[in-house]
Amino acid sequence: MNKKELAKYIDQTDLTPGEPYDKITEFCKDAAENGFASVCILPTLVKTAAAALKGTDTKVCTVVSFPLGMDYPEIKEIETKEAIENGAEEIDMVMNVGALKGGDYDIVNDELARVSKACHDKGVLLKLIIETTLLTDEQIVKACELAEANGVDIVKTSTGFKKMLPRSTSVEDVQLIRAHIKPETGLKAAGGIRTTEDALKMIEAGATRIGASSGKDIVDGLAE
Repeated sequence: MNKKELAKYIDQTDLTPGEPYDKITEFCKDAAENGFASVCILPTLVKTAAAALKGTDTKVCTVVSFPLGMDYPEIKEIETKEAIENGAEEIDMVMNVGALKGGDYDIVNDELARVSKACHDKGVLLKLIIETTLLTDEQIVKACELAEANGVDIVKTSTGFKKMLPRSTSVEDVQLIRAHIKPETGLKAAGGIRTTEDALKMIEAGATRIGASSGKDIVDGLAE
């Protein structure tokens, strides 16, 4: 794999609170120059990112119900629609982890049905963040089943919001998800992926996207 190929896996991420808009503009331009798949930024920065990335191959991705996922399904739907209206081309929605762990699958189905329709009606990609580090293997499998039942495009391991998580995403997390989703369903590994070696291990395990704030360092770890 070369640098250009690896860059196409990366969702270059900046979810830092309080970033000024001019910094996000530069962040987006740098991401486009490096050929990253997308930039993942906070919802209020979508218009800024869309303007900066217009005419490039790098997509605008934003988060919904980040980082806790504990909003009502109706709120997640409204947030998704507004993000799309502002220029988002990909949505990373945090699942209601508490509902899943409690066996309240109707809640998860409801939010997924609403957000999936909002995305797919507009040709927008939906990624579901299931927060593997808070789940048992059985719960991860159930989350994958619900994702597939609702047409999720990509299952994502984690928010990577390390202050509330017990560990980083593991290769085993990725392997488990890959074993329980369709071959055509994407898999985004995120959470503690900082080096070229980290990224390549996740890709080997089945990841089709890598969420990272250090995309340039990851790509630059390859000779060419």
